[in-house]
Amino acid sequence: MLGVIRDAALGQWLRLLGAKSLARYPEELPDFTYSPHEPPSSTNKKPDTPTTVNEMEKGRSPTANEKKDEDTPAESSGGDDDSEKGITLVTWYSDDDPDNPHNWSFTKKMWLSMLLLVYTVSVYIGSSLYTASETDIISIFGVSNTLAALGLSLYILGYGIGPLLFAPLSEIPFIGRNPLYIYTYIIFVALAVAAALVDNFAGLLVLRFLLGFFGSPCLANAGASFGDFFGGGQMPYVIALWGGGATLSPALGPLVGGFAVQAEGWRWSSWELLWFSGPMLLVVLIGLPETSADHILLCRAKRLRELTGRSNLKSASEIKQAQLSPRQVAFDALIKPFEINILDPAMLFTTLYAALTYGLYYSFFESFPLVYQNIYGFNLGELGLSFVSVLSGLFVSIALYCSYFYYIGHPKMAKMETVPPEARLWPGLIASFLIPIGLFIFGRSTPISPLFTTTGLLCN
Repeated sequence: MLGVIRDAALGQWLRLLGAKSLARYPEELPDFTYSPHEPPSSTNKKPDTPTTVNEMEKGRSPTANEKKDEDTPAESSGGDDDSEKGITLVTWYSDDDPDNPHNWSFTKKMWLSMLLLVYTVSVYIGSSLYTASETDIISIFGVSNTLAALGLSLYILGYGIGPLLFAPLSEIPFIGRNPLYIYTYIIFVALAVAAALVDNFAGLLVLRFLLGFFGSPCLANAGASFGDFFGGGQMPYVIALWGGGATLSPALGPLVGGFAVQAEGWRWSSWELLWFSGPMLLVVLIGLPETSADHILLCRAKRLRELTGRSNLKSASEIKQAQLSPRQVAFDALIKPFEINILDPAMLFTTLYAALTYGLYYSFFESFPLVYQNIYGFNLGELGLSFVSVLSGLFVSIALYCSYFYYIGHPKMAKMETVPPEARLWPGLIASFLIPIGLFIFGRSTPISPLFTTTGLLCN
């Protein structure tokens, strides 16, 4: 547990203030000795990979990306420039190095998974919490239904744009994952306070966009964080559960906000967002460690240089980026993803399809009040209850998705020498037919009964 706190934001801040004795890294222990060809004295295993760039090129081990799908410790490689002769590679001390995220205990992985899930829920629920306040906003600020709906649209736009910046930045080893989570979440909580106190409509819309933008790193980087410490065989199940939570949380927004706004007024939806995110921020500050292997090894190399006084101790990411100019690093991190997305038809299609499904899903938050309040006579609280049908749909879809991979997908992939990305698409292809079916049921059954109308949302 001390290791988790040490590697979390609060622990790192305390270390910057000089409190390193609270939880030390192996390199900071009094009996630690380091040899580039042997593991530290506290372990008996020798590293399985060469420790210098020249040795490594003679018998190169798989890179972190190559090994990620094997749920084994990731090993990095450097370049083969002559200028790199004499540089010593800093990597994991052994196959079971406890600082390697893939070697973390099951309990620690479950803790981090739950943390990332609840963090995501606390941000995603903020999108639809606002919808419970729209009726009051229309009357108080004197705006139309269309303008009032911008509060939802701009929040979604914000956390759609945010990943375009925050996801690439998290892949830069010098930055890592945690700073993007922590500092944007602090801003998010501050903006939630401002949104609850704002007294003009234009300011509210600006705050709603910024809330979505600074809340987006959980959407942008949580999947990458899971990949840092789970193997490829475990990822479908983890992503299914995390994605289920991300899908369910907007559906809970009208339920959570409906009764409160009905009783206390429109500002309570923003206060509830603060009550969700504020305590969660404290937990993230204390209990969310860095998961990027490149960043962890970069920091280890820095500590070893301080310990030994040897400037030639480098991590693989440092060796690689030393050959790149800052402009190239920025291009690879910020521009390359756009280039791939635009030039690769498969990537472009999945991007557009995801945008379409998001748009259809969130359209229900504007269309449900038109149906359930205007036609069926529901109040705000009862309207929120209608979204609980999403929970039933998620239970069924997650169970079927995980069953497919457990009984069909993974046994089939185990026989493949190389698993193409398309092999994982079958559940999505089959489920895609439910979206138009759900929309048809919702549209045609509106005059009949709320039961059939809710079934349309369940299918989607």
